[in-house]
Amino acid sequence: MYEQFARFALLFGEEALEKLSEARVAVFGAGGVGGNAIEALARSGVGTIDIIDDDVFSISNLNRQVLSTMETIGRSKVEVARERVLAINPEAVVNIHKTFYLPDTREEFDFDCYDYVVDAIDTVSGKIALILQAKEAGCPVISSMGCGNKTDPTRLVIDDIYKTSVDPLARVMRRELKKRGVKSCKVLYSTEKALKPYEGAEEAPEGKRSVPGSTAFVPPAAGIMIAWQVVMDLLEFDPKKRYEEDEKRRQRERDNMQRKG
Repeated sequence: MYEQFARFALLFGEEALEKLSEARVAVFGAGGVGGNAIEALARSGVGTIDIIDDDVFSISNLNRQVLSTMETIGRSKVEVARERVLAINPEAVVNIHKTFYLPDTREEFDFDCYDYVVDAIDTVSGKIALILQAKEAGCPVISSMGCGNKTDPTRLVIDDIYKTSVDPLARVMRRELKKRGVKSCKVLYSTEKALKPYEGAEEAPEGKRSVPGSTAFVPPAAGIMIAWQVVMDLLEFDPKKRYEEDEKRRQRERDNMQRKG
């Protein structure tokens, strides 16, 4: 057992660590959500992480992206992410892909080799294609909905896409996935209504969607929650069941002490 994961093993056991060390997770998007998911997966001992992104860090990323620093501005996000993972766990295998996932690039990826897929990309067409490819391969997938113009991380929820509300991106995804016969998909979304950015905020280039406001609270929290869900699913761990088992064990201990007393 690696010493850096000893505290994790106290809660989940060494067998869980072994299982995670053998798992392969693909994270599509290494920005505010994806970057934090990558780091949390690395700190949980996931053995192989594929990181897919073709972007470089810019100064506007500094307020919310854990992998962004003054030193990484202008550098490839996937290269920085690989360095970060290996700095946490030198035994990890990190595969980087300098490309954006789009319907046109889906053939570059074999989802049969992944144990889990994280969708932290921005484009609707890419998100739909990614989810469909994961479903076709029988690979578990979790998709991040919109985190822009939100301020409250306590309003983040993980649920099925067809149980979402409020989130405009989730509404579009519900409609498009239903058209394509997708029966269910695990997503992270916010129940907080989006704020309207102040006038004079950064303007979008002509022909592009408006630039959303963002914070150091919501995208990072979303990434950590997604990583938590991935790890819980890989381990088939049910916190509620574990709490019940712990309480039964404590009750047996109390009963034994009473009988001895």
